[in-house]
Amino acid sequence: MSYQPQTQPMGVAIDISDVMRRVYLWMVAGLAITAIVAFAVANSNLVRIVYENPIILLVVIIAEFGLVIGITAGINRMSPTTAGALFAVYSALNGVTLSFIFLIYEIGDITIAIVATSAMFAAMSIVGYTTKIDLSKIGSILFMALIGLIIASFLNLLLQSETLYWIISYAGVLIFVGLTAWDTQKIKRMAENIPTSGGGEMVEVSVGRLATIGALILYLDFINMFLFILRIVGRNR
Repeated sequence: MSYQPQTQPMGVAIDISDVMRRVYLWMVAGLAITAIVAFAVANSNLVRIVYENPIILLVVIIAEFGLVIGITAGINRMSPTTAGALFAVYSALNGVTLSFIFLIYEIGDITIAIVATSAMFAAMSIVGYTTKIDLSKIGSILFMALIGLIIASFLNLLLQSETLYWIISYAGVLIFVGLTAWDTQKIKRMAENIPTSGGGEMVEVSVGRLATIGALILYLDFINMFLFILRIVGRNR
């Protein structure tokens, strides 16, 4: 069954392209914060403090998970300013945990991975935004595949299989390529269904919240796609 957007009541008009523009601006801001923090930590003594101290690293990781859960579960009770601030904090903490890539991979490999990820993400996000096909069923399959990927990744920590390493890496790229299209369509539909009956102020609050949660969703797609591509590029050198 094809998706039919709900008819908006008379009131404030929703500019879907403007909503999506805000989503992407927040996502890019989050990625920029992560990149700056990761580079700064990797080139300071902080990287040793973090990675030589398992307790500190564990606290940072738990804080990250807590922020993702908190933002996702509490977005409808937060002001856009609070949600944006929490997203910025999460992006910075993720920069701390991702600082290790500058120690493991060459800057050339990181650059190639960023360029490749940006191109693939942009292409699939455009597909998700413009396609008339309902991607919800595909999204459900991809989500189940993601769970399998996580289980396989933990399993390979014990097996250390080269073959399984490559399967996981390429499967990870494909899964997050698909999720990017699905999540983009999902965010667009959420924008189409923002209630307009509450007036301009309420609409602006709803748009602000959606911009943040949408940015977080696409940010996670981008970061994970990047990490899997970096695994492939770095291992091939």
